[in-house]
Amino acid sequence: MDASTWALIKHNLWPMLQATVDKTLPLTAISFVIGLVIALFVALARMSSIRPLSWLARFYISIIRGTPLLVQLFIIFYGLPQFHIVLDPFPAAIIAFSLNVGGYAAEVVRASILSVANGQWEASYAVGMTYPQALRMIILPQASRIAVPPLSNTLISLVKDTSLASTILVTELLRTAQSAAAPTFDYFALYGVAAIYYWVICLVLGFGQTRLETRLARHVAR
Repeated sequence: MDASTWALIKHNLWPMLQATVDKTLPLTAISFVIGLVIALFVALARMSSIRPLSWLARFYISIIRGTPLLVQLFIIFYGLPQFHIVLDPFPAAIIAFSLNVGGYAAEVVRASILSVANGQWEASYAVGMTYPQALRMIILPQASRIAVPPLSNTLISLVKDTSLASTILVTELLRTAQSAAAPTFDYFALYGVAAIYYWVICLVLGFGQTRLETRLARHVAR
């Protein structure tokens, strides 16, 4: 790379970092938290003995897992205005990513809950707990340890998926790199920097996952 390319990279390091902090990370965090809440309710609905509720949860999961995330983004941002529902790019991205995380994480949450021994439910009922109390105080804490690795992978995937928000005009990391590279057509250099930013974020999240798994393992009976 010549001097002008290095100068271009140096000039855009801060704007790209700022876009990461201002848009990419908040988009990831907000979408993941909302997605987990959706996933919990969908997983419980999926396990429900009320068949219409269970079928509705199955349908939602099937739709989310059976369609591309990019199509979901386009439907929410470009499609909904035909029904007079106009959303700004950032909220539209949050809705799309949250629904997507909810669909994928629901099966992770459901499998984690089912992996807890039935005896834990029976013991909870034996001491007079209601279903919500047993779920909140006994089942979910145990299920969360099992769910950490797959949910961490979902979070890491979400970080990378936020790059798709550039297609609906969210000025996150990738779109900032695109805009900076457009005048000089030096896409390789700036896309490479963007890739390094994504990589570092995923490395940090992977390290956090390992620490969390280690911490949770200390509370497991041997």
